[in-house]
Amino acid sequence: MSGTSIGTADEGPWYGTLTRTQWRTLAAANLGWMFDGYETFALILTVGVALRQLLDASQFPQIPAYAGTVIAITLLGWGTGGIIGGIMADYLGRRRTMIYAILAYSLVTGLSALAWDWVSFAALRFLVGMAIGSEWSTGASITAEVWPDQARGKGAGLMQCGLGIGFFLASLVWLFVGALGPGAWRIMYLIGVLPALFALWIRAGIPESRPWQQTDASRRRARERAQSGVPLGAEERALTRFTLSDLLTDPQHRRHAILAFLLSLTTTLAWWGISTWVPPFVGSVAAKAGLPAQQWASYAGLTYNFGAVLGYASFGFLADRFGRKPMTMLFFAMALVLTPVLFLWTQDLQLLLMVAALNGYFSLGQYSWMPVWLPELFPTRIRATGMALAFNAPRFIAVLGPLIAGNLIVYFGGFGYAATIVASIYLLGLAAAPFLPETRGQPLPA
Repeated sequence: MSGTSIGTADEGPWYGTLTRTQWRTLAAANLGWMFDGYETFALILTVGVALRQLLDASQFPQIPAYAGTVIAITLLGWGTGGIIGGIMADYLGRRRTMIYAILAYSLVTGLSALAWDWVSFAALRFLVGMAIGSEWSTGASITAEVWPDQARGKGAGLMQCGLGIGFFLASLVWLFVGALGPGAWRIMYLIGVLPALFALWIRAGIPESRPWQQTDASRRRARERAQSGVPLGAEERALTRFTLSDLLTDPQHRRHAILAFLLSLTTTLAWWGISTWVPPFVGSVAAKAGLPAQQWASYAGLTYNFGAVLGYASFGFLADRFGRKPMTMLFFAMALVLTPVLFLWTQDLQLLLMVAALNGYFSLGQYSWMPVWLPELFPTRIRATGMALAFNAPRFIAVLGPLIAGNLIVYFGGFGYAATIVASIYLLGLAAAPFLPETRGQPLPA
């Protein structure tokens, strides 16, 4: 049984038995992920503007390729920091690692505003990616371990929607800041320093996860027994192994990690290789119509992320009602269908914004399968490591998404065919999802 499960589905509404601590934990994880979302989408909105200031005018035609490179380098940092952060969360605790990640994020985000050329900009983006990657697995794992079984999917979806809220917030801020001149992109990153204050609230506002505390105590006892020469049982030996080694040596855990990696690769490569181009694509359509491209790009970001927030939150409710597996496959299938609808078949700007919102619901909303499903696949001793590996390792391959898409956009002279080609990755997720176990309503593995 999950160490924090309380109540049953028959005692009243799903939220009726939740404690203040559970709500505060969700709020902390949601806000941490919201700040990461703000910073991530700030890059998407400003990378073209920043490169126009950091590159020579003769290099402007290659800005999509340079932008793809910067995004790819950010993903490399995200993957590296994310795996390290997951391992830290299993050894140091969810709460402490979350605080470290937010402080690091605030520092390097502010430093991004000081970039003097595109190389320094890309290097600083790598460090920002490391800090962002470290935060997700801690927030997702502590939410899963604190919330009760019957509401865990809902809590995970509400936690994940912080990313979309951050995206929406970045779009809203850019709508006003973007008009302040060619250096406005630096202001966007300076604003990203503010979350450092939030880390102080986390330190005082939420407790450590009880399942992690119990597992950490068991790990310490097992190590002491091993050092004293006492023979250990199988479970104790697992506790003394390095978490990443434990994950990859156990056949069932390794199988779950591989399948989760394939699903995560689908979501990650598709979003970074396709959906990140939604604002500039809508901006380009507006420019052809004689309208301000930057303003319409902001409109697209707002509507796209409004749909995404609804997708994030509703996925958890749908997954608790119909199951993790069918909902994940439905969101993959709809994102596959909607990609050519958005990029190839819609040119009316008003309709384009509506389709962008629908696309955001499925292409970004599908990210909620990770905090909903992943915690239920791994035991507490390696939960954050397993989640971090599945969530972050695909970014080492997903770096190809923005690189390929950026160059395809240059090759085709537009966004439509490039996006449609990259969207074929959704077929991989549809093929892999049936082989993971359905875990709806089950307690977390101890």
